[in-house]
Amino acid sequence: MTRSVLSSQSEGLERRPTSRLVRPSLSCTPLTFLLTGFMWLSVSFLLGAALLLGLVNGTPLPHWLKPVHVHGALLGGFLQMIIGGFLFSRANAHTQASATSHSSLFWALNGATVGLLVSFWLGHMTVAGLAALVLIGIVLWISPKAWLRIGNAYQPVGAVWIARAALVALLLGLIAAALMTFRIIEGAHSYLRLFHVHFLVLGFLTVTFILALHQILPVLMQAPLASHAVTRIAFWFLPVGFAALLGGFVTSSLWLEITVGGLLVAAVAMCTYDFLVGWIKSGTPEHAASDHLLLGVCFLFLSTVAGLAMGANYLRTPPVMPIGSLHLVAYTHLAFIGFMMQVVCGSLATGVPDILAVTRVPNSKKRQVYRGQLDGIMNRWRTAQLAGMSLGTMALAVLAALTWSVPLGSSSVQVTVWIAAGLLILSLTLFAVKLTWAVGFRPS
Repeated sequence: MTRSVLSSQSEGLERRPTSRLVRPSLSCTPLTFLLTGFMWLSVSFLLGAALLLGLVNGTPLPHWLKPVHVHGALLGGFLQMIIGGFLFSRANAHTQASATSHSSLFWALNGATVGLLVSFWLGHMTVAGLAALVLIGIVLWISPKAWLRIGNAYQPVGAVWIARAALVALLLGLIAAALMTFRIIEGAHSYLRLFHVHFLVLGFLTVTFILALHQILPVLMQAPLASHAVTRIAFWFLPVGFAALLGGFVTSSLWLEITVGGLLVAAVAMCTYDFLVGWIKSGTPEHAASDHLLLGVCFLFLSTVAGLAMGANYLRTPPVMPIGSLHLVAYTHLAFIGFMMQVVCGSLATGVPDILAVTRVPNSKKRQVYRGQLDGIMNRWRTAQLAGMSLGTMALAVLAALTWSVPLGSSSVQVTVWIAAGLLILSLTLFAVKLTWAVGFRPS
């Protein structure tokens, strides 16, 4: 969401009677989606820490907890928060989207997510398929509105077709999941799983988060990015590169994967350059939201380079370095925690105060005072929170690298895994406390 959208919301809200800002206590507003999504992420975060500790200590938890961890974060967390952000972004001077209840959508989304997780626990894939159909129905219901909204929101940066391609990728990823769970196409399970994972993670989530960075960061920095030309080139490289990479996976063409991986590294490097130069030119503003977002794009670059290195590792037979489950965990979480979780925290750090200020204070002058107070809350303990999440993510990479030279039971591995888990949980706790504080802080 951008401040331009929020400004128009504020103007529209000022023209309405104050009483119309009051919402039923059980209403499911966009803020409800954002906060519930963060709760899903927090629970999945803690479950992931437990899975990691069990893996390293040789006491693995039940196998069904892994898909619960993954899908709880992706659907209950990331997807729900994206939907919440979209619902709020639709608010303008002529609508009340920020105060409108979306109870049916909220309960359908969370009900489908719970049903999916229960199906993993019980091992009933039919229930998982039904949950996938509900999610497909939700996306089909939202798509017409999102299609039009994308045309307005991304026209200035020339990314309309990329944002719409991400929406199509979400739908295709969910369709692949339904086909996989109902076993409609026999013998194609591995391909459907490949499509399901990469359409959702690369085609939808990664592209959506990168577009969100280009929408939010210039507003926070109060300065344009370094080069619009570089931005447009990067926008073209990303979806084309993801599609070609998926083609390389399907055809098992390692050289194609590495070539496209190099293209993606170049695209992400352009985005990183764009953000960092723009941030420096704006006077390096100190704000928790912009810090999270900048660190997120840096971790995206690191994870892309790591993916390219892992592909190059298999050019020789046997591979240069053995790759196990712990290495895959460290690699994927450079993206999931280092990139996506950082972007989520940055977006919430600026988005939640915007929503609270717009919906709670009708007067523009008083709203700015309240907005400043909320910003002060979200900027507290900034260094500890950012360091905890960033160093905790890097500690996962160090942990994986250690296993190439020492056994899992060694003291260095044990100390490192507890440091990683402790730093990440500390950062999550600090952010959750600030978020709760901000939501509970009422205008005086």
